Amino acid sequence: MKNVRMKTARIALDMSQGDLAEKVGVTRQTIGLIELGKYNPTLSVCISICKALNKTLDELFWEVDD
Repeated sequence: MKNVRMKTARIALDMSQGDLAEKVGVTRQTIGLIELGKYNPTLSVCISICKALNKTLDELFWEVDD
C-alpha cells in the first residue's frame, strides 16, 4: 500500500526525497520505495521519519479502517 500520508507530509515541508533521506540516514531510493509501498521500514526508520516530518507514527504509518 502506498504511503501517501508520508509523501504529503514531506511535500508540505518542501522537502525532496533526498532531503528526507539525509535527515533520516537512509538513501533517497529507500524513501521512494517506502512511499510506493514497496519497502517496509524498520521501526527505528519509521520513528526517524516521523521526527523529521513532525508527525506521529499513527499519522504516517498506522492503517486506518474505513
